[in-house]
Amino acid sequence: MSIIFLVFLIPAIYVASRTLWPLALPLWSKVVVALLLLVISQYHLWSRLSSGSVFAPEFPRPVVILFNWAFGALVLLWLVQIVLDLGLLTTAAVRWQSVGLPDAARYGAIGLASVASAIAVANAVRVPPIRDVAVEIAGLPPQFEGYRILQLTDLHISKLFPGAWASAVVARANAAGSDVIVVTGDFIDGSVDMRRKDVEPLRALRAPDGIWAIPGNHEYFFDYAAWMRHLTALGFRMLPNAHMVIRRGSAELVVAGVTDLSAPSVGEAGPDLGLALRGAPTDAPIVLLDHQPRQALDAAARGVSLQLSGHTHGGMMMGLDRLVARANGGFVAGRYRVGDMTLYVSNGTGLWPGFALRLGVPSEMTRFTLRAKP
Repeated sequence: MSIIFLVFLIPAIYVASRTLWPLALPLWSKVVVALLLLVISQYHLWSRLSSGSVFAPEFPRPVVILFNWAFGALVLLWLVQIVLDLGLLTTAAVRWQSVGLPDAARYGAIGLASVASAIAVANAVRVPPIRDVAVEIAGLPPQFEGYRILQLTDLHISKLFPGAWASAVVARANAAGSDVIVVTGDFIDGSVDMRRKDVEPLRALRAPDGIWAIPGNHEYFFDYAAWMRHLTALGFRMLPNAHMVIRRGSAELVVAGVTDLSAPSVGEAGPDLGLALRGAPTDAPIVLLDHQPRQALDAAARGVSLQLSGHTHGGMMMGLDRLVARANGGFVAGRYRVGDMTLYVSNGTGLWPGFALRLGVPSEMTRFTLRAKP
């Protein structure tokens, strides 16, 4: 982990040397700002010192927001400065002489990065709207025509997404008029004791066919067993390598869930779709809850009709989404056709408070309406 902290020094050093130092400012002010950049770059170290985990910054919410804005502005400024420097190198090569960057360009880059980061943080912390998605399913019984599933995912309830935010999410989710609500993991960042009050509003989630859920990788970072007990006590019916059957008269719809790919790293059972579907009706459409989308090909091969995933946060920013896709089997956001199966990867309802920025990748609560495939 210490290597990661050292890696985060790179943007601070680059910005200090290429953006800050050439400016016509007093030496003392450059030293002060350079030290501030180093402090900002170590946000995740301060988070670990505050709680024992980089995933749970235990500062007051305004401080967490400020840190995210400053860290985001630093990273964005680093990227902008790299682009400017590449432009200088190209110009110098064409003219065959050295080229300088005026202070106005550096101040412009600072302003651009600061404003973009502020917008990105504001987009990240909002209560997301409902996004409607229609999904055609082969063999869907007429009784389930128009059936509505609301997906919440990657809530990351924390100091950044506290109880007040969770209450607003619950109110909007309950007003969505869905038949069932599913949560595809990453409920929290923090232990049960740290998050007890903040997750309490989730107890008020309501849907006619219940509230069903699976763990995400972050549940395994903070005493998985304790969280499974607590979430069950809040009214969630957990589906770790299990399924349930929703019935409308003689018609059936299977909702199955699997554990997260990170489970074996902490001695817990890894995802097992075969176990999850054991005893399920063989002629009923299957909706699968899988936090990470990487195993979508396997799910399609097992006859799953619709897989709902999260984990990627949609890549958070345009451009970064391509890197996130590479780490997730090519899946990062939205709808995909995988064989005869529809995979939907949500952008997420919240996101990790260690890098809470969204540019061009809005958060969402996703309401799926099932339709019979012609």
